Amino acid sequence: MSDSTRPRVGIEKLRVYPTTLALSMADLCAARGHDLANIRDVMLIDERSVNPPWEDPVTMAVNAAMPLLTAEDRAEIELLIVASESGVDQEKPMSTWVQRYLGLGSQCRNFEVKHACYGGTGALQIAAGYLASGAARPGGKALIITTDQSRMHLGAPWEFVMGAGATAMVVSREPRFFELELGKSGVYTNEVSDLTRPTSRVETGNSETSLLSYLEALEHALEAYLDRVGEPIGYDYFVKNIYHTPFGGMTYRATRAALRQFGGPSKAEAQALWERKTLPSLVHLRRMGGTYASSTFIAMLGLLDETPSLRPGDRLGVYSYGSGSCGEFYSGVVGRDAHGVAAAANLRGALDARRRISVREYEEAERERTCFIDSGDFETSTDGCAGAYRDLYRGAGRLVFLGVRDHYRRYGWS
Repeated sequence: MSDSTRPRVGIEKLRVYPTTLALSMADLCAARGHDLANIRDVMLIDERSVNPPWEDPVTMAVNAAMPLLTAEDRAEIELLIVASESGVDQEKPMSTWVQRYLGLGSQCRNFEVKHACYGGTGALQIAAGYLASGAARPGGKALIITTDQSRMHLGAPWEFVMGAGATAMVVSREPRFFELELGKSGVYTNEVSDLTRPTSRVETGNSETSLLSYLEALEHALEAYLDRVGEPIGYDYFVKNIYHTPFGGMTYRATRAALRQFGGPSKAEAQALWERKTLPSLVHLRRMGGTYASSTFIAMLGLLDETPSLRPGDRLGVYSYGSGSCGEFYSGVVGRDAHGVAAAANLRGALDARRRISVREYEEAERERTCFIDSGDFETSTDGCAGAYRDLYRGAGRLVFLGVRDHYRRYGWS
């Protein structure tokens, strides 16, 4: 199938929910006796998002999608996929709560997928294939939501790269934001236990193994992508490049690894290419910390916000990686109204609106959430977190997690 006859499918619009609380890395580094320059200038993290105890991955998913969807969207969405490594139940998928609280139709196929940080890209490709195949009704759409929060890591060396957030994307045959180049994709999978969540409380692994696995998967996925393209190309084939971002500094290492497939320019040239083609994508991620399956989509939004010169049709190269492991390198082009979609998403405004909390308030929120994990009966408290519930939730119509009664999770509107 030629490019001219291939179906047009991709992201029509998207919205990010960066939670409602923020913790400064300057404050956290001071409390932990850690070098701020390493976190801010090498790892490229300025602050992180924190979830209050009355939110969870279900509420984040709904709160990300609620302002995005029109009544027409709700009628046309026939596929809902929620991607997460932060599932709240071993059997019941989060997508069922999301379908209910978003008011989607009863004929909406829905399920939850898990593949660490790759899950969102996997879900996007599933949805794109479904829509391109002709299986959907005329005008049918898909809703993809990525939603994650880190476990408690107080005092751990990797505490600084944790975070939370959710991204909601409407996928359709009208890709106003980002159009996938169907067929231009390379995948590499390899079983490795680099990072895992073996219990409902534990998030563990070997960071060095994970970083090496990330780079190995990038090398092979990009190699497979080049085979699929089928013609000689250079790194300038892509106007901009997005890489999965466990922390911002990792994207420089990814850039250097990718460039080895294109002749391996000097370190100075690699630095210049990274600064021009990838660094702008980190503008929002620097303020959220680890966002897991959401990171490449937040990076895409950051590129549009920071690069007014991007035009419809400009090609973006995207690399997604998930521990375990699977990596995919794919490409797409900037949609006809990408800047308008990015402006409507107003992620910068949502980040600015978060309540700044102290290290003590952050620690209290993390401990409160953790102590109730696996409890069959409890009610969440809306105290603490610098009065955030009173000021940011009461009367705002956000979905909140009320607690658990006889092992059934309860939700309600603020």
